[in-house]
Formats: sequence, structure tokens, C-alpha cells
Amino acid sequence: MLKTNLYKWSVIAASCFLSTACFDNETNSAAQSTMAEKTAQADEAQAGTEIMYDFEGNSIPASIKFGNAEGELIQSNGVTQGNKALKVKFNSANKPYSSISFEPETPWDWSQYDSFNIAFDIANEGEVSVFMKLGVTDIDGSNYTRSVVVPVGKSKTYYSKMAGHDVGSPDSDLGDSVELNLSSGLRSNPPTWSSEDVQFVWMWGNKNLNLKGIKKINFTLEHNVRNKEIIIDNIRIRPNPKLNPDYLVGIVDKFGQSSKQEFEEKVHSEAELIEVKNKELARLNDGEMLDGRSRFSGWEDGPKFEATGYFRTQKIGDKWSLIDPEGYIFFTSGIANVRMSNTTTVTGYDFAKDTIKQRSADDVTPEDSEGLNTPPAEAIPTRHVVSETRKNMFQWLPDYTDPLAGNYGYRREVHSGPIEHGEVFSFYMANLERKYGETTPYSYVNEWGKVTLDRMRSWGFTSFGNWVDPIFYDNKKMPYFANGWIIGDFKTVSSGNDFWSPLPDVFDPKFAERADVTLKVVADEVKGSPWCVGVFVDNEKSWGRPGRPESELGIVIHTLNRDGADVPTKNMFTQTLKKQYGDIKKLNQAWDLSLTSWDAFQKGGFDTAPSNKNRIADYENLLYLYAKQYFKVVDGALAKYLPNHLYMGVRFAGWGMPAPVVKAASEYVDVLSINLYKEGLIPSTWKFLEKLDMPAVIGEYHFGTTSSGFFHPGLIAAADQKDRARMYKEYMHSIIDNDYFIGAHWFQYIDSPITGRAYDGENYNIGFVSVTDVPYNAMVDAAREVNGTLYERRFKALLDKKEQPDQ
Repeated sequence: MLKTNLYKWSVIAASCFLSTACFDNETNSAAQSTMAEKTAQADEAQAGTEIMYDFEGNSIPASIKFGNAEGELIQSNGVTQGNKALKVKFNSANKPYSSISFEPETPWDWSQYDSFNIAFDIANEGEVSVFMKLGVTDIDGSNYTRSVVVPVGKSKTYYSKMAGHDVGSPDSDLGDSVELNLSSGLRSNPPTWSSEDVQFVWMWGNKNLNLKGIKKINFTLEHNVRNKEIIIDNIRIRPNPKLNPDYLVGIVDKFGQSSKQEFEEKVHSEAELIEVKNKELARLNDGEMLDGRSRFSGWEDGPKFEATGYFRTQKIGDKWSLIDPEGYIFFTSGIANVRMSNTTTVTGYDFAKDTIKQRSADDVTPEDSEGLNTPPAEAIPTRHVVSETRKNMFQWLPDYTDPLAGNYGYRREVHSGPIEHGEVFSFYMANLERKYGETTPYSYVNEWGKVTLDRMRSWGFTSFGNWVDPIFYDNKKMPYFANGWIIGDFKTVSSGNDFWSPLPDVFDPKFAERADVTLKVVADEVKGSPWCVGVFVDNEKSWGRPGRPESELGIVIHTLNRDGADVPTKNMFTQTLKKQYGDIKKLNQAWDLSLTSWDAFQKGGFDTAPSNKNRIADYENLLYLYAKQYFKVVDGALAKYLPNHLYMGVRFAGWGMPAPVVKAASEYVDVLSINLYKEGLIPSTWKFLEKLDMPAVIGEYHFGTTSSGFFHPGLIAAADQKDRARMYKEYMHSIIDNDYFIGAHWFQYIDSPITGRAYDGENYNIGFVSVTDVPYNAMVDAAREVNGTLYERRFKALLDKKEQPDQ
């Protein structure tokens, strides 16, 4: 299957590395220099390139498999290099997955290559862009996932690095992982060489696969609302060109924008920033709402139900709904994370540790959800560089004598990245200060708050989403959701894959104490306001990953191996099973063990794998009991302090919803909340809501693009801003049309910093507004279109009934 074809590669290489722009003006010395550089790269790439599939045969190779898709060999007709290509039709509409995979009978051995990438020529003659994930799996079962969006149009070369540019590079202070995932502080980095090719975006997985055996390469489409298609050709591995040592240098301008790319909303001067601000304020007209809305953004033109003075849920016909305090139907369409907390980025500087106040065990808010935490004056003289790579990313950072220096902050905790703590800076806040000036410390935040509120109303949103700045809690114009985190010094348990943090040991009395403290703080902030729809508590906890018992039941598997004398949840497991089985011999028989006593069980250290059906059934019940205690404790604290507000749940990650945990949640929460990063809602995957018969809400979703200067688009990618808007509309329509979902919240209001947010390096184009606080025009137009018709679309039957004459 693997073959060398250097003649064909010489044609392909020219396409991959030579830009036609180089030939537009042959007298231009800079263009000639660029052409010479790329020609040299092409010549270098010709040597040792291996063509894996060229599709020039008479049939599709047997090693190519399709899932909810079909392939056809077609005449290329100039769409790609060569005479033939493979056209793939993904039957992806309302399917969880559709895919094409390449699985050779004998795994590919690429261990002889030191620095290379895998490349594909892909064209899209369909109606819309195709976002897909690339998976590469080795003989050890390790894999990595990257992603790409293929816009409608002619063939381009898309590549993903397999090795090289990341082993002991002398050109970087980042050591042996200069570019693969997070070590730069960015989730995905700029290309490390110049070309017209498109680099796949890093998502997750193992950075270094076993190159002695690559057994599978696949493209996957997930949860699409449309059928899609691509044309693919010339799948090959090829050498990496020489690393550009300055690929991370000066990538951000003084406004925090890309210094390398132009786009519609880009600002080039402070005068332009003010001009854009003034034009927008005139359009907003003080936040004039869309027609047909009640005081609380409910459906004033629709039927009216019982008014309780607070938000509540009700099933109307077959559809679940929220009801606003005045009795009007309410659908929550909003934007989450409308705050400054995630606008900072790591600068590469730090201070002497003894000059920084450290966190207290009594804190109820994670540092990532707090404000700037400005470095104290005594720290400034100790400022020193801890990452040259980070420092050099910025074309400008203010001196501490500069008026904009007030937008510096400090992070004592960093989840992932090149440093564990250090100085941060908010370009977004600096741009607000440039726009509005500063009459008193951070007065521009108040101006921002008014404009933001006007935007939400003008754009047709009915509420804020989660993580809204508390300055909006008393706005009396836009409903909102409050948020609490249960953090503290209680004991923890593990699912084996604790992405954000370990889970609480919910049977530790300290957990209930901290839940009580947290909900009291939230109640003190909300002050009984009817504008607060409800409260989200915690976020994307690692409950387990459905699909395999080993990943779904991890909390039980790992906790059983611990000593119940030190782990209250393990003690609960022991007591539950002791009551269920009585004699340890009965447990041994059911679980295929040979324990001598319940004391030995309590001690742990035995095989806890979910190896038979009895174990799995018991593990599912133990997981349910663990989760039930969590939701019982939180619900009790919320009922104590906020009895009139809805418990909006724990914001499940779409990948982390084990059935026993969802069942436990349904017994206590008023609304199930899920963060779902897909292209839309696939009805078949949400059938379980019919059995539960309760409302649900999407807590997060987004679409991004690299067309506005970003190196990572986000978790789901679009081709450009107009494509983002299309995908937003299709996602929202899939939610509005589902009987059980009562709303969805876009994540987030402001783009991530291009150089990565301080906490974990997310550098996504996922905002409704840019780092200069300029709205993306296509997104605003799409929001007004969706929000302007959401009530009529969802409740058309009620509207039709209302318009029927009395019989």
C-alpha cells in the first residue's frame, strides 16, 4: 500500500509550497525572495516523500472503510493533482458519527523518519464547509486527535505533523516539546514554516505515537445536521521543512490582535477604535429590545400562565418551557462568560513569591473566576523573565509607569502551560480603557457594562448565560443565571481522568460544609432577585466517560482500591455492599474474588476491574449512590438559601454523562444542564430525556475560525465569520425545535486571547466581540435573526391555536 512516486511528488510539491502570488510581480525582490525560499522547501520536500494513496487504480482499496459514508472514484478534472480522486459522501445528517478510515493490513512503519508530516489534498464541492477530526492510532492503542475545516472551494493541501520540530530544539526555551500542545501556552500554535498549506489544529491525545506501527488514520464528522462531502487525493507523508525559529515572535500587536493577518473587524489605531465605538453606540439606540417581549424578555405575544414572581418550569403540550415571573413563556437564549476573568494572558514574567499574597483555604471562588489580582507595588521591583518565548510573542506590553499598566494582573494557579504562576495582562481591558478613558480606577468597566447590556437587548438575547459578572445581578433589564463553585479542603476521589480536578468525596462532612458556605455567598449576591432565573453549581466534573465500563465507572473502580478508613466514599461502598451481600463469600462468588473478610474489602488493594456483569451492575449502583449524595447536598444548600430559584444542575460535559449520574441528577435538579460542543442536536442521542420527562438546557457551545488571525478556531470550526453565523443558526434551530430543551448559551462573549487565556492556554476565536471589543458583524446579524423568531418557531402550534376563532 505504501509506495514512492517522486515524479508525481514533484508536481504535488510545487502545489504545496509555491504560492501563485509569488509570480504576480517578478521584479519585486521580496516576492522573489519568498519564491526562492518556498522553492527550496519544495526541493527539500521531494526527497523521501511517500505516497500512501493516489487513487489512480480501478477500485477503492480494501483498506479504506466507511461509516455512515460512501466513496466513489471520480475523474479529477483538475480539482486535484492526478487523473483520479476519491469522492466521499458523508451521510452525516442527524447521525452521531460518520467517517472514513484507512486501515492497512500491515501497520505503517514510519520509525525511520525523524521529522515529517502526513498530508492530504482535499477539495469541497458541497454546499457548506466540512469540519472533521483527524485521528491517528498506533499499535499500542495510543492516538491523537486534530481537526480541520475544509471550506467550499478548490483543493488545498492539509497537513498534520507526526514528528520533528519538537525534540530538543535549540531555538526555543521550551525544551523537548516546542510546539506540540500547551507548552507554548497556546492550545494550538502558528505554522512553523511558511506555505499555502493548512495545518491541522491540535485537539487532544498523545503527542508522540509509536511510529513503528500506525494502524489507523481516520476522518470523523460528529453530530452534524447536514450531509457533507469532500474530494480527497494524494495522501502522503513528507519531510518537514526547516523550522522557522521566530514563528512565535511578535505574533500580537499592541491591541492584542494578530499582527500577521487582516480581517474585517481589525482595528489599526486608537482613532479607529473610537470611531467604531461611536458608530456602534448610535446603532444600539440605548439597547432597544426586539418587539413582542415582556419585561423579563418572555413571549408577550404568546399565552400567559400562572405568575409566581420568579422563574419556574412548566410543560406546555409536548414542550418543556420556562415561565417568567409575570407568567409569560420564556426561552433562555444567551451568552455565557460575560466577564473579565478570562481575558488575561501570561506575559512570561513573574515576581518574587514572597511578594504575592497566596490563596486561602476559605476561598469560595477559583482564581480563574476572580478579577485581575493586581501585583502589589512591592512586587514590581522583583519582576523577572521566566519564559523568553512568552515575552517575545508581544510586540508591545506597557511599562508599569504607563497608564494602561493597571490592566496587569497575577495568577497564582495555572492549569496547564509553560509556567505554574506569573504575571498576566488583559489586552481587552486595556482596549476598553482606550475606548472610554478612566476617570476613577476601572471606571471603563462600568461603561462596558452599560454597552454590554444594551448589546444583549439589541441583539435579541433573552438572558445572560453562566458566569456573568455580578455587576449585572442588579441590572433589572436582563435575566441572568448565578453560579457557585464548591471548593475547599474536603477529601477527594478520582475517576482516573480528572481533567479539571479530582471530584469531591461527597461523604466527607467537610463537603457539605463547603456547599453551605458557597450557596450562602451566592444568595448574598443574588439578594432574592426575581431577575435571577436559577443557579448553576460547579462545571464539567469528570464523572466518567460513557462507552466502556472502564471509563464510565472510574470513580468506583479507583475508590474501591482505597482504604475506607481514610476515604468516606469507600466506606459507603463497603457498607452498601455488606448490607447487600451479607457474607463476604457471596460477594466473592459474584465478583470472582477470594477476600477473607469485609475488613480486607474495606482495606482495598484487590482487583477492581469491571470484569463481569455482576461487578458492572453493582458499580453502576455505587456510582448512582455517590452522585445522589452530591446532588442531595447541593440541592439542600440551595433550597436553604435560594428557595425561589431554580437548581440548574452541574453543567455536564457532553463527554461526561454516565447514565447513573444523570439519573441521580434528575432526582434533584430542576433543569439538566449540558455543555455540548457539536454542530447541532441529534434527536436520537437525547431520547433519554423522554423517559426522564424533564427540561434541559445547553450551558455552552461555540464555533470559531482562524480567518480572523487566530491559530486555533475553537472546539468546532467554521471557514470564516459568515460560516460561523450559519453554524450558529443551525445549532440554535436544532435546540429550539427540540421539545425538552428550554434554551442554550453561547460560550463566550469575548474572544480568548490569541496567546491563550492564562488558566489553560485556550486561544479560540469564540467571541461575539473581538479583543478590541468590536462585535463580529455576521454573528450579530445571525443572533438578531434567530432571537427575533425563536418564540414563534418553538411555539408555532400555540400561536396558531391562539389565532383560531372561538367556536
